[in-house]
Amino acid sequence: MNPLYRQARFLTSAARIKGLPPDEGREVAFAGRSNAGKSSAINVLCDQRSLARTSKTPGRTQMINFFSLDGQRRLVDLPGYGYARVPVAMRDAWRRLMSRYLSERQSLVGLVVVMDIRHPLTGQDREMLGWAAARGLPVHVLLTKADKLRRGPAMDTARQVAAALGEAGIEATVQPFSALRREGVEDAHGVLDDWLF
Repeated sequence: MNPLYRQARFLTSAARIKGLPPDEGREVAFAGRSNAGKSSAINVLCDQRSLARTSKTPGRTQMINFFSLDGQRRLVDLPGYGYARVPVAMRDAWRRLMSRYLSERQSLVGLVVVMDIRHPLTGQDREMLGWAAARGLPVHVLLTKADKLRRGPAMDTARQVAAALGEAGIEATVQPFSALRREGVEDAHGVLDDWLF
């Protein structure tokens, strides 16, 4: 593991485009449904317990959160999508914010889409992948909570998701991942390293 991941520190949160940090350097964003385990994945990848805020209540990440690895590299936790109890106006505001961030941010070099391995490729996941494809942004899919399945079915799901993305014309790498068991961390680091360093 590159030691910079362990040095990751919270930088800032933004609820609108003008609140984002300067658009320079390189950053990788993490997107996913509110209950897919996005914040847990970021914490495990940075070998820290509470870098990204986790909660048993889905929808807690309500702004774009930036974590600095060094002066030029950042990880970005995007608002979770798909949680019904969030007011419609707030969901619409998040959607506009993410659409602009994904289409305009020049320092964004890759997108990690986090999906629960038991419920992959929801409509909103596909929308997020579509935004990335329109921008020509590299995508890596983390199929989280892989500890909920046996290894064989987990690998089968990963292959099925990769095939479905291929059929949709979306270029993406796909892997099972478990924050609980710390499985798939090395593979995910390999992707992040390629994008950030």
